[in-house]
Amino acid sequence: MRPAGGHRTLAERAFATLHEAIVTGVLAPGERLPIEELAEILEMSPMPIREALRLLDSVGLVENIPHRGARVTELSIEDLREVYEARLALEPLCVRHAAENFTDADAQQATARLAEHVRASKQRALGPIWSSHTAFHFALYEAAKSRWMLRLIHPLWESSERYRFAMLPVRLNLDKRRLEHERILQACIDHDPDAASLELHNHLARTANMIARQMGGQELFELVAAGAEPDKAAVG
Repeated sequence: MRPAGGHRTLAERAFATLHEAIVTGVLAPGERLPIEELAEILEMSPMPIREALRLLDSVGLVENIPHRGARVTELSIEDLREVYEARLALEPLCVRHAAENFTDADAQQATARLAEHVRASKQRALGPIWSSHTAFHFALYEAAKSRWMLRLIHPLWESSERYRFAMLPVRLNLDKRRLEHERILQACIDHDPDAASLELHNHLARTANMIARQMGGQELFELVAAGAEPDKAAVG
């Protein structure tokens, strides 16, 4: 675990370093996070560490337990279900708005981000795969021009990324995922909000189901057929 560089505050550096360590599994689920020890490792005072842990708590990656300190949040199928239920409520709505308002500049930005993701996927470099994947999705979401939806989506995305990183690399079919991304993007370019929402819903549902199976559970969400209501897609 190495401190992140750049012109950032100490708290931002601590957050970035701990965030990466949690998402990539360097800091394991349930692992304790002693402030003094982290301050020594990251070569800074306890104050920015406390602030970083507070921020990580706000996005669901860390639990601050009274009188016991902080620890990395555990992974569980129930937590996975809750995170993806919220994502399925928000992100298809966000991409619907994006498709309604998609500009040529939005298309260029999202297309470039998807091309970066495809290149990283061909190289099988997990770090660039995940960062370019995030950049592509948020290029779409930012086209919705809704600050509040982005504020709600960000912490859910942060919480779900460590599930993706921990569970998906073993079986991830990158060619299939590329086609899913291309369909979402094309629906936005075509200004087809129904198709964009449906394609993204199924993209997220497939991911959640794959992770749940990898964790030894059952599938959590059904896929939505054209013309069906996305909010009726939960299993159980």
